[in-house]
Amino acid sequence: MKVAVCAVTYLRPRGLARLLEGLCTLRFEGAQPPELEIVVVDNDPARSAEPVCDEWSHRLPWTLRYRHEERRGVSHARNAAVAAAREAGADMMAFIDDDEVPQPGWLSELLRVQARHGADVVAGPVLPVFEGEVPDWVRRGGFFEAPRLPTGTHKRDPGAGNVLIRMAVLRDMPEPFDPRFTLTGGEDTHLFLRLAAAGAVMVWADEAVAHEWTPATRTRARWILQRVYRTANTWSACEREIDPSAGAVAMRVAKGLARIGIGVVTLPAALVRGRGGVVRSLWYVCWGAGNLTGLTRLRFQEYRTIHGD
Repeated sequence: MKVAVCAVTYLRPRGLARLLEGLCTLRFEGAQPPELEIVVVDNDPARSAEPVCDEWSHRLPWTLRYRHEERRGVSHARNAAVAAAREAGADMMAFIDDDEVPQPGWLSELLRVQARHGADVVAGPVLPVFEGEVPDWVRRGGFFEAPRLPTGTHKRDPGAGNVLIRMAVLRDMPEPFDPRFTLTGGEDTHLFLRLAAAGAVMVWADEAVAHEWTPATRTRARWILQRVYRTANTWSACEREIDPSAGAVAMRVAKGLARIGIGVVTLPAALVRGRGGVVRSLWYVCWGAGNLTGLTRLRFQEYRTIHGD
């Protein structure tokens, strides 16, 4: 089996070097190691990732394939990674972000779960590593803690930050990641919802852990609220495109209004609990607002700003 481990990067040379160093630690204990190739897609017009790749190409135990994608946007960069994986003749491709570092058994566990369940897509958890001082209300509020699931659980909404994809399910997709999402994000949600609707088997691998470096700029209330708004906004837009029926749209409207209601109702008590409680109530309001605006053409372009270096 040949596997392409793909990372798209934009103006994060230190994060990319940390990721490549982490990939050097990958282990395949108790299993036949795959034929492995590392693919880095540089989305910076100035090619800032190229010197990092030149340095690490001599230190990695596997081939490193550098690719420059001049068109700005995460969709274009991910599509370039898919194209590079195809050129490499990969049977599987794994995505990991340029601000993440995998545990040594990360890829081995993704492959083990894929083989056990005959899965087309396998996703794993991304755990935060905070850089610098983090306010207590952020840690107590759990704003960066995503739900963990038992391994093998079917999951309809994996993200591209830690995921393994069987290349065969992308065979009829020249550009799997829709360019309409190039600055808004949600290109991965759109792809995986389409795959789920087509009957793809998508499961969770709880031990396939990657850690995400989280800069101080992301621990501010404004970023946390913008992120949940954007996530809900793109999710709702993607769901409407997959199922535009009146009943499905009405259900999304009801969910959005219910979440806004939860935020408004809990806000008075949250004022007593402090900043974390207030942000949690506003988090529900932003979640619901994102659900509603996602049903329109109003989109939030999150990827105009890059966090971390």
